[in-house]
Amino acid sequence: MIVHLIDGTYELFRHFYGLRSFNKGKDKSFGAMAGVLNGVLQMIDEGATHVGVATDHVIESFRNDLWPDYKTGEGMEPALVRQFHPLEKALASMGVVVWPMVELEADDALASAAHLAAADPRVLKVCIWTPDKDLAQCVREDRVVQIDRRAKAIRDANAVRKKFGVPPSLIPDFLALVGDSADGYPGITGIGKTGAAQLLNQYGPIEVFPEKVLAEQREQALLFKRLATLRTDATLFSDVDELRWLGPTAAFAELTTKIGEPRLLARANALAAKVA
Repeated sequence: MIVHLIDGTYELFRHFYGLRSFNKGKDKSFGAMAGVLNGVLQMIDEGATHVGVATDHVIESFRNDLWPDYKTGEGMEPALVRQFHPLEKALASMGVVVWPMVELEADDALASAAHLAAADPRVLKVCIWTPDKDLAQCVREDRVVQIDRRAKAIRDANAVRKKFGVPPSLIPDFLALVGDSADGYPGITGIGKTGAAQLLNQYGPIEVFPEKVLAEQREQALLFKRLATLRTDATLFSDVDELRWLGPTAAFAELTTKIGEPRLLARANALAAKVA
């Protein structure tokens, strides 16, 4: 089987701002949410059988306690924020496993789910659907891959190394050195992408760098690595077959009526009949 893990937060952002380019700022209350639901159904229509979606139920996480400038929900479009929790309910009523994260982030859920799924010998491949560079650390040869829909790229371990200059296992170290503006930490002054890759390939992870390499910046680099390292210990499921999609629940009919998207129900029911 192939397991598909979807970054629901990214997908909601993608659909919201994609619609913005057409609706002239007149946001439909559940437009982005409907886009995500249609996208998941499209994947199922194309053959996906085992699917899980991770979302940031709360934008802030334990990382905000470690670094005060870490990303928050400040400045997010209210029309976008209002669709987060309804999306989680909609996915569940559509019969899709969803992980709304609170203390951890959606990225941690994806990393944990990939770790759990890859440990099952029945799983042939794990596909993580997100362009987020953090998730490159989860790639394992060609068995756990990252699918970047935006770049139209599927990244296995070789592709990760080609893109970043380091293997997947060193992505947290790489991000710690160069920083991640999206997550709100700056990296180490004077070290760019090329220099970071050279240092990591020469010495290995930051912990074994010679003392003189980072000097007084060593502790900060280790802190940034902690921010960049995704957790893989979230207990999300005990059996990968829990991710098998079997069709929408009875509640999905009421939900699609409420949001004015009856075609979603018809599509979900048709796919359920197809996979039965």
